[in-house]
Amino acid sequence: MNFNMNFKIKIFISALIIFDFFIWNSIIFDGGHKNLQAYFLNVGQGDSELVVLPGNVKILMDGGPNSKILTELSKSLPSTDHYIDLIILSHAEADHFTGLIDVAKRYRIGAFIFNGLNGRGNTWPELLKILKNNNVPIIVLSAGDKIKYLNNRMNFIWPEKNNLPKTTKTLNETALVSILESRMVKILFTGDIGFKTENHLLGKYDLSVDILKVGHHGSKFSTSEEFLKAVDPKISIIEVGKNSYGHPTKEILNRLASVESKIFRTDKDGLIKIEANGENIKIFKIP
Repeated sequence: MNFNMNFKIKIFISALIIFDFFIWNSIIFDGGHKNLQAYFLNVGQGDSELVVLPGNVKILMDGGPNSKILTELSKSLPSTDHYIDLIILSHAEADHFTGLIDVAKRYRIGAFIFNGLNGRGNTWPELLKILKNNNVPIIVLSAGDKIKYLNNRMNFIWPEKNNLPKTTKTLNETALVSILESRMVKILFTGDIGFKTENHLLGKYDLSVDILKVGHHGSKFSTSEEFLKAVDPKISIIEVGKNSYGHPTKEILNRLASVESKIFRTDKDGLIKIEANGENIKIFKIP
């Protein structure tokens, strides 16, 4: 399947070829910054991350539960920049996709990626309608797919196509899980997966990374001791807001401390910006 598309600014993609992986080629860009930047947005009890690759290629993962994401994006992007190359939705739960409705209204989007399982409620059809009206390509990815740009690669390791449920009652365990690899940093994005999926991934992949986006807002049913030993993150980010679930739980905080991972959380630290240049990783807290 081939898509030909002109990206408004920064890059031109002559062909976006999708089969087992993405290849981005014939890319012309204005240089942009040379470091990799990752923003963990403070959207309350939900997830949203923005990765800006060298050359100013922007990948937004999830959008949180409401319009707060617009405020967070305004802290992360120049006020004149209203283009996002890719949006990746981990799974269609409201606390991950609702904010994308406002994003799709304000920003031009190169492509929308998700796991193929539809969400519930009225807001999900609204998001799909806006994407369709704006002629945004909608692409389904799963384990084994890759996004590659220059020396940066995002490897999707879950869900496997044959492990997708026939219903949408267990969306958390279907979340797209990916590892962003570059010469500068490795980041694991886990969505809301729990022990079941973690155990499936253990031993199947090299999960060791520099930075871990902690699963399911710090639920005690995610981020097991065995999983953490394999991941061995130097830095762990918990995206969480005011909630009635007790997130992040003491169990998770203790597990992270046991592997000597430096913990940051959006409810206490605000927007968290990470900048890596291959030699060091800088961390900024943005209120």
